[in-house]
Amino acid sequence: MYAVIETGGKQLRVEEGQTIFVEKLVAEEESVFTFDKVLLVGGESSKIGAPYVAGATVTAKVVAHGKGKKITVFKYKPKKNNHRKLGHRQPFTKLVVEKINA
Repeated sequence: MYAVIETGGKQLRVEEGQTIFVEKLVAEEESVFTFDKVLLVGGESSKIGAPYVAGATVTAKVVAHGKGKKITVFKYKPKKNNHRKLGHRQPFTKLVVEKINA
């Protein structure tokens, strides 16, 4: 059984036991987080939501919080001697999907 959930402005296809990385969530480590924005539940019979499947949830255990790899943002304006260099590390939450409740 699998599900498509919406979190952080993105859609993810998840299965039980899968490890996923999502935008940072407000949750303690080792706690359980429940996603209620389930767009689709698939398996032997599929349920498609309009926009969400009624009563469907996905529960996941919060493993850790962290930051992604550093990226360099470089802005400049040609011929104006104007430039700016910035770095950015996107925060994330690591989850393990425990159960899909259809």
